[in-house]
Amino acid sequence: MRVLILGGTAEARALAAELHPQTYVVTSLAGRVTNPRLPVGEVREGGFGGPDGLAAWLAAERIDLLVDATHPFAARMTASAVAASAATGVPLLILRRPGWTEGPGDAWLRARSLEEAAALIGSEARVFLTTGRRSLPVFAALPGRWFLARSVDPPEPPVPANVRVLLDRGPYTVAGETVLIREHRLDVLVTKDSGGPMTTAKLVAAREAGLPVIMVNRPPVPPEIPFVETVADAVAWVQG
Repeated sequence: MRVLILGGTAEARALAAELHPQTYVVTSLAGRVTNPRLPVGEVREGGFGGPDGLAAWLAAERIDLLVDATHPFAARMTASAVAASAATGVPLLILRRPGWTEGPGDAWLRARSLEEAAALIGSEARVFLTTGRRSLPVFAALPGRWFLARSVDPPEPPVPANVRVLLDRGPYTVAGETVLIREHRLDVLVTKDSGGPMTTAKLVAAREAGLPVIMVNRPPVPPEIPFVETVADAVAWVQG
């Protein structure tokens, strides 16, 4: 059995650890993050060149099963996986951790896109922006706002005129997020519905500080593809 995991997430690393060494596992990383956390087993870094390139790689490497365990917002990679699976006949599973849910005391505004999220930001807001470095151009044209933008790697221009970039990698703590909110006098959090425990501290800190949260919804999972939310279910699918 030869399995390709499209990775870059904690779930992908956990799945590789569960399958290796009994199953031959290759984890593919897009190569967009400096010094990524590496899974066990074989690792491939860099893109495939779209769905045709991925299909050719699956055939050349005699891959039996394909698991898309990429970030919930990696819609382009998921689309390539769906197309490559259809072209080669290699079965595909999508592994996505559950999204976050609003609880008592939360004040969330749901946005269908980054552009819609940007339109919801008040004209003089001080924004805690945690939507990733590649999203900053969407917010670059907003005058009058001040941004604290956190990302793992430095963003490329264009970026907002009034922005402080904080380079950091989770997991984070509620105490640490509370300090950021207080020291920078932040009054709104803008984030993606990535789910998972590594970055939930910002949501708790926002709730405790009374900050509204603009939450960008995930792109939908293709309905025709098998889909699970836990590593255990993904292991069962591979071994089934």
